[in-house]
Amino acid sequence: MKQFALAAILATVAATTVSAAEVTSRKVTFPSNGETIVGTLYVPSDKAADTRRPGIIVAAWTSIKEQMSGLYAKEMAERGFVALAFDYRGWGESSGTIRFKEDPAMKTADIIAAADFLSTLSEVDPDAINGLGICASAGYMADAVSGNPRFRSLSLVAPWLHNRAIVEQVYGGAEGVAKLIAVSRSAERAEETGSPRVIIAASATDESSLMYQIPYYTEADRGLVPQYDNKFNLGSWEPWLTYDSVATGSRVDKPVLLVHSEAAAVPEGAHAFLGLLKVDATTRWFEAVTQFDFYDRQQHVDAAADAVAEHIEKVLRRQSN
Repeated sequence: MKQFALAAILATVAATTVSAAEVTSRKVTFPSNGETIVGTLYVPSDKAADTRRPGIIVAAWTSIKEQMSGLYAKEMAERGFVALAFDYRGWGESSGTIRFKEDPAMKTADIIAAADFLSTLSEVDPDAINGLGICASAGYMADAVSGNPRFRSLSLVAPWLHNRAIVEQVYGGAEGVAKLIAVSRSAERAEETGSPRVIIAASATDESSLMYQIPYYTEADRGLVPQYDNKFNLGSWEPWLTYDSVATGSRVDKPVLLVHSEAAAVPEGAHAFLGLLKVDATTRWFEAVTQFDFYDRQQHVDAAADAVAEHIEKVLRRQSN
């Protein structure tokens, strides 16, 4: 009976993918470790809207649901999935006394909470939930999916995956990393006394910002949306720099899709991650597509979303046989 139901769902998803469905969205909330997470749920509004569909959780890095995660969630709903984008604890509309902190453990826990929530919705097949990580949320999503029976597949788009060697390469060698970790520890102590140390996340003019003159985040018609707080907690440095997201590849136990480009961020990390996988993996390497192109340039978003939809459909069909 379950196989028949899943086959019917996949037929609906496949038909929807051919002709993009209209999508409805609504604000949702759910708990995570004592805080309230706020998200946007995107649901296809076609004639088969009463069907329980595969679900997908979309997450990105140091960003909010009105940026790339929301765009990809909408794209996946247009392809027949029920998709959830959300603000991590301490970001956007979600609660949390510690704000704007890039903490891999916290963010991984929030993704797991999102999967638990998604499985309770009447629109979602609880046995067909999938994860999509964009940029540095790739590692968090891989960790959340690994060993978690809620998930059926993992997709990564433009994944920033790093290990110690890559961290040192990007952040000024061992000395540069040590300095940032010292800043992080100082900021943690200040946070404990009620004086968080927060800087501007992205700026076209402020050289002290985290992302100085970086595309997308500094552009009002792209990622610099009104809802974006555009802040970064300096206490983020130690948990972020000591997080080995490449190593998550050795723990992944779900079929993987990786969409990337040699022209995007740290492709060497993606190759290293793939080398550690013990599960089936599909890769799509695009030519001359930058990291920020993947975030919102429509032709590249479409291509990546099509690949994710195809991957999930194949995984669910194979698992139903």
